[in-house]
Amino acid sequence: MKATAKRIILELLSASDGHEGTAASLVAAGKLLGVADGSVRVALTRLVADGTLAVTERGVYRLGGGAIAVNREVTSWRELERQVRRWDGSWVCVLAGGAAAARRRERALRLLGFRELTDDLAIRPDNLAGGVAALRDRLRALGVEGSALVYRATDLDADTDARARRLWDRDKLSASYHQWCERIARWLVEIEEVPLRRAARDAFYFGGDVLRAIVFDPRLPEELVDVAARRALLAAAQRVDATGRALWNQLVGLSHGLVFTQEHRDELELA
Repeated sequence: MKATAKRIILELLSASDGHEGTAASLVAAGKLLGVADGSVRVALTRLVADGTLAVTERGVYRLGGGAIAVNREVTSWRELERQVRRWDGSWVCVLAGGAAAARRRERALRLLGFRELTDDLAIRPDNLAGGVAALRDRLRALGVEGSALVYRATDLDADTDARARRLWDRDKLSASYHQWCERIARWLVEIEEVPLRRAARDAFYFGGDVLRAIVFDPRLPEELVDVAARRALLAAAQRVDATGRALWNQLVGLSHGLVFTQEHRDELELA
């Protein structure tokens, strides 16, 4: 997938310490990834206007309130298995039918692993740390309207319970974990032979694909998915993350915040 200015900005700020970076740094990263200076600057202006970014000082941008909740969900992927607890067979339900906030609600529900049981009722196993109360808070932070009912269901009839369990395809999900592990293993070998600038570009794209696969994982209990395969994918993804960070550190000093030196910018100009 081709990088957009918005994606570059949000992913690199999410990865940097303090979630902060300079306009010059982000423009240089855009060049490396094939996006024009003007596109990055326009995207920065729009992201500030809609509250996704905040300007901390002249030419320095940080993730703002509009992105903090989503970023919290995205960056929590390393702790995925700590978020999952033993399932007692109960369900978390979200009842909401309003059209006004439908897009934000659908994104939030997808991020947190819900699936539609009926047109206005989304459901997931109650197996996440903190239970219903914590999920309610996370949904609200992600923009789900306050009028939405978030509650625990424990006495579904047998047919409805069976239908709810079938909302996730166990075999397909489990197979995807194995497939991603195989892809990651190949990529980690191949990237060793790739020149630095191209390797950094590859890490941005491939790492982003891996991250999305994990962020949108429904975090199901072992009754509904192969948990061991999911754990193997998480371990493999952490190796991709470490490799990508090391590559970008060589170019932009990511571990010290996304701030390019003139030497870094000069090097990127040659990409």
